[in-house]
Amino acid sequence: MRKISDSKIEIKSRYKLTKRNLPLIYTPGVAELSEAIARNKKKIFDYTWKHNSVAIVSDGSAVLGLGNLGPEAALPVMEGKAVIFRGLAGIDAVPIVLATQNTKEIIETVKNIAPAFGGINLEDISAPRCFEIEKRLIKELDVPVFHDDQHGTAIVVLAGLINALKVAQKSIKKIKIVISGAGAAGIAVTKLLLKFGAKNIIVFDSWGPICPRCVYNKNDVKAELAKFTNKENFKGDLRKALFGADVFVGVSIKGLLKTADIARMNKRAIVFAMSNPVPEISYKEAKKGGAEVVATGRSDYPNQINNALVFPGIFRGALDTRTKIISDKIKIKAALAIANLVKNPKSDRIVPEVLDKRVVKAVANVFRM
Repeated sequence: MRKISDSKIEIKSRYKLTKRNLPLIYTPGVAELSEAIARNKKKIFDYTWKHNSVAIVSDGSAVLGLGNLGPEAALPVMEGKAVIFRGLAGIDAVPIVLATQNTKEIIETVKNIAPAFGGINLEDISAPRCFEIEKRLIKELDVPVFHDDQHGTAIVVLAGLINALKVAQKSIKKIKIVISGAGAAGIAVTKLLLKFGAKNIIVFDSWGPICPRCVYNKNDVKAELAKFTNKENFKGDLRKALFGADVFVGVSIKGLLKTADIARMNKRAIVFAMSNPVPEISYKEAKKGGAEVVATGRSDYPNQINNALVFPGIFRGALDTRTKIISDKIKIKAALAIANLVKNPKSDRIVPEVLDKRVVKAVANVFRM
């Protein structure tokens, strides 16, 4: 695969700089705008780029599925997201990587830069710190804050699952779902699936299945999740959990499963192996194991379940309507909007392509419903 080795983004002026417009773009003319904003801070949306800008913020602690690589290694990913924001939603997005992984310092830094942006897209920040960071920033800022690893992933998984269940002719209320990964993505996916009607979910972290009787003193989010999942208190390993399962969702590590593991699942099984860049099991191996529907996060196989289907439209809608809180209701509506773009789902087509121009508009429109 060819590499794009140079920077993916640049900043361009909307105006050609001339001797005539220089006094308007900069001093003395710009002083009039500054004074107007000082009198009424809401005018910043009229006179600056704030109405159409997003900060993409990462500390590099959970880069893709590669782990804690640090802020420098996170920057290419943030640049890529900036390209997608501009290309699909027309939003100016600025990648910002932080030389700290201290929760309080991240919160304070984002609060300090927030006046320049209309929204904050948190990205590649590890759990459980990401939960507190997002919660605090939502509470303390007056612009939308959206941790894409959590909610973007959850929305696109739900969208894909809605159509995959149509193909497999199964009901979300009656199926058994096994989720590998209890970090930011895994927990958010579980919560949204429960909100949508799932009843039987077992979630695995690196230690084993999250269970109602287990103690999670250092992770309140897992402790809360344990109250609503694994109701039969299953304590075996992931492979045993796949016996009789209808859906596997992987948001964990590469090469986790083999073909024989998928063969343990129920007929017409659904496999979402989403670890990036290498999935828990390859598309071909999962199909060989008998899965009816297989999806990955990759673009070189059918059914790319990627949050790039979500975040451009979410921020387009939030910016256009000045929506501060992106609620579970909005997330479910967004998932349904994405799913509904595929009129006749098939095993190799359960979600639209990332570059489908209808997606951003469909997701953004849910903010007006």
